Amino acid sequence: MNFFEELKWRGLIKDVTDEESFIERLKRPITLYCGFDPTADSLHIGSLQQILLLRRYQQQGHTPIALIGDATGMIGDPRPTTERKLLTIEEVRANGGAIKEQLSRFLSSEGPNAFIAANNYDWLSQIDILHFLRDYGKHFNVAYMIAKDVVASRLSSGISFTEFTYTILQSVDFMHLYQTYGCELQIGGSDQWGNLTSGTELIRKTMEDAKVYGVTSPLITNSDGSKFGKSEGRNIWLAAHRTSPYAFYQYWLNVADADVIDFMKRLSLKSPEAIKAYEAGVVEAPHLRAAQKALAEELTILVHGQAGYDSALRTTEVFFSGQWQTLQLEEILEALAEAPSLSIQAPRLVVDVLVEGQLAVSKREARELIEKGSVSVNGVKITGLDAELDRESALHRRLHVIRKGKKNYLVVHLEELA
Repeated sequence: MNFFEELKWRGLIKDVTDEESFIERLKRPITLYCGFDPTADSLHIGSLQQILLLRRYQQQGHTPIALIGDATGMIGDPRPTTERKLLTIEEVRANGGAIKEQLSRFLSSEGPNAFIAANNYDWLSQIDILHFLRDYGKHFNVAYMIAKDVVASRLSSGISFTEFTYTILQSVDFMHLYQTYGCELQIGGSDQWGNLTSGTELIRKTMEDAKVYGVTSPLITNSDGSKFGKSEGRNIWLAAHRTSPYAFYQYWLNVADADVIDFMKRLSLKSPEAIKAYEAGVVEAPHLRAAQKALAEELTILVHGQAGYDSALRTTEVFFSGQWQTLQLEEILEALAEAPSLSIQAPRLVVDVLVEGQLAVSKREARELIEKGSVSVNGVKITGLDAELDRESALHRRLHVIRKGKKNYLVVHLEELA
């Protein structure tokens, strides 16, 4: 299959402005872009499909532009529900710098088709209101803009003029990149179709003989209806300070069988033949979770490097082996970030801590748990009722990890005495 056919097989093509012409155009190198608004200091895995699409195009000899939307980030792409909170210019610029560095890890900066990092604040901030209205606003029909899905969904609840103009600004971006870099293609998620077509229309109306394209890909969804990219209601980020390599790895490791091949097609850089082999494995030996392990390994290395993957794997293994002493302090805290915790200042009996930490409802139950061998401290099963938590036996002299049964954990921090 050719490149376009492979993108379709992977589920990465939804709408194309002129499919027949676009397929023909792909036979020669093309410059394309995708925009990323810096609403936070990191992108999350919801952006990963588009980032890796830029990478796929680059690997085929095309030139990708990663557009950081510092200017549009100050406006806010309309959501179907409510207005976005406006960020300060200082917040947006700081976030944009962090995202630029993040994107540079996925795209090659070497060779004839080295990726280009552009920022729309460089040109949009130079347009005054009169030129905005005369040079650009004149080409946009309000009835057409209102008919766009995201705007139409907000008409009853209200949408500000600020967010209403977002599509015009994004269209100006496309035109600027076409004029400056010869960029002929914009890609984005299916929710960006209205913005993409607005850009192609602006170029068609204002630039004679210009031919540009817009291509969207379906948004990733979970088969059970839950939102892709979230764990316990929180985003899975691409930055380690927001989502640890361990939590990132675990997200992919726990993907449902019904979802893993779809995710692999869209996000893995493995060949179609390799993915089909994993697909057969999901049917024939789902208990091995080979596809989940392969996807978790590939994406964790891609996002966090080999060191991040090694750390995630080591931490994962510790949950089975109980060898907490093999982990660094930061790894322990990351692995048990969701576990309840408490702090003590002096040595305490495990019996008392079990009750205080709500792993037992009473001292009687706590004693029974210990006597039955259901409690371990730092990976070591305890059976003595006189067992206590002190600094000498603490992990890194800072904390103890108590486990009750197979899945109930409590982190006990030892406070420094004043």
